[in-house]
Amino acid sequence: MSKILVTLNEKTYEVSFALPMPQTDHLTVQVNGTTVQVQIPNPAAPLNDHTWMLVDERPYELLFDPDLRWVASKKGLHPVDVRDLEAMSPRHRSGDGRLKAPIPGLIARYLVNVGDEVTAGQPVVILEAMKMENEIRAPMNGRVEAIHVAAGETVARGTLLVEIE
Repeated sequence: MSKILVTLNEKTYEVSFALPMPQTDHLTVQVNGTTVQVQIPNPAAPLNDHTWMLVDERPYELLFDPDLRWVASKKGLHPVDVRDLEAMSPRHRSGDGRLKAPIPGLIARYLVNVGDEVTAGQPVVILEAMKMENEIRAPMNGRVEAIHVAAGETVARGTLLVEIE
């Protein structure tokens, strides 16, 4: 049984689960002691290829950051922190300062300019998608080196928006 601590939108959950058998898309998970059934289509696919899952037979559309720093849902972009309770050390964060569009949408505005100093987690750009404003946050401390897409432009998922060094 694996145990992790997940902080989502500043609320923490203790999650326990047994790794699924190969070729199965169902997982039994304990969240703060409550058992839930999770179905993940194509569980062998990379994390950022998953766009939906069933939790207790309720569908959820989700988009995951490959480094699992955030998850996007219909309600917006949600910061995530995951700790392995068995290792008792925080997961390694990527040093990559390239900020990419997590979902397709319209660049509403930038909250920084080239040359500005930013801190990890600071909102950098507002992306409008599905009539909602989504804050895209800095993945690390650093300085904004480049802004690649102008405000008002529509972008596809994965488009490079900002570089932070």
